[in-house]
Amino acid sequence: MKNPRIRFGIDLGGTKIELIVLDAAGEEIWRLREPTPQGDYRGTLEVMRQLVAQAESELGEPGSVGIGTPGAVSRATGRLKNANSVCLNGQPLAEDLERLLGRPVRIANDADCFALSEASDGAAAGLAVVFGVILGTGVGGGIVVHGHLLQGPNAIAGEWGHNPLPWPRPDELPGPACYCGKHGCIETFVSGPGLERDYRQETGAALTAKAILALTKAGDATAEAAFQRYEERLARALGHVMNILDPDAIVLGGGMSNCARLYANVPRIWDRHVFSDRVDTLLLPPRHGDSSGVRGAAWLWDDG
Repeated sequence: MKNPRIRFGIDLGGTKIELIVLDAAGEEIWRLREPTPQGDYRGTLEVMRQLVAQAESELGEPGSVGIGTPGAVSRATGRLKNANSVCLNGQPLAEDLERLLGRPVRIANDADCFALSEASDGAAAGLAVVFGVILGTGVGGGIVVHGHLLQGPNAIAGEWGHNPLPWPRPDELPGPACYCGKHGCIETFVSGPGLERDYRQETGAALTAKAILALTKAGDATAEAAFQRYEERLARALGHVMNILDPDAIVLGGGMSNCARLYANVPRIWDRHVFSDRVDTLLLPPRHGDSSGVRGAAWLWDDG
């Protein structure tokens, strides 16, 4: 579907399914969300069909359809893999939706959609190489090069969260167990739950990442120490990526991206881990916030 007048983006989340419509200039003109039918693949397909049908009815014209999902589409089978919404795994999501909607659809991982959104008309618009990072319940990433999403032959480009934390200290080994079956993954250290686990180990108190940040603002020394460990680990993890990808910008998303101190503190630390005499990579907050993923799904059709 070349040069669509309008683009539909769908964010297929674990608790909600959201549809956004962008016009040809990338301006939002329509939005609606519905609860995700829990554990019901066919019901999930039907909600997406209904959202598209409602948007087309109200706007009076069809559009291209892009979908951001947990997990990724296997190139070997064409079926979804690695989704935490397990009812999607092993399902021919693209094929089924194309049949229901009567048009081709494009699917990408939700972190890829975030990166594409921020590289298209977000915080990193106009930059050549962008690494989009999700720091939330989990840790993911996406790579955009000259406006094009890099997915790779295994559909895992940008999945830095399941590499080991680089340059680990003895007290960080072997690292926390990760759901992927390994220990010491970056996700277990720099996700929101990773910060919470670290604080709990030091204090015995189970606090949310937001509460820990609030304590740092109140001058709590233990919370401040935990947050400094978080920032240093994030700097190591991003420095490792920079030594491979050397992006123009790194844009943070997810709940931890709301911590304003990261944007000043982490770049001051990562210099010591980057193999260069200077570091010009920008660390940026997202322009579109929680809306970035669904906007990126719509931008999957920006190739006219």
